[in-house]
Amino acid sequence: MSGDRIEDAVSRIEAALARIAAVADSVPGDSSGNPELEAENERLRSVVSEQIASLDALIAEIGE
Repeated sequence: MSGDRIEDAVSRIEAALARIAAVADSVPGDSSGNPELEAENERLRSVVSEQIASLDALIAEIGE
């Protein structure tokens, strides 16, 4: 993968993360006090963290 393609891919990932953060910041409500929402929130955070780590590893591998 050429340098330009890697930069384009990273830019798309960063833009997607910015959109996710914007949506997360705009969602009203608080899950505290609701154990089911807290558990789902933690599960989703874990899934997202794992996927970001996978993307990071893939980008590092491609850059080698």
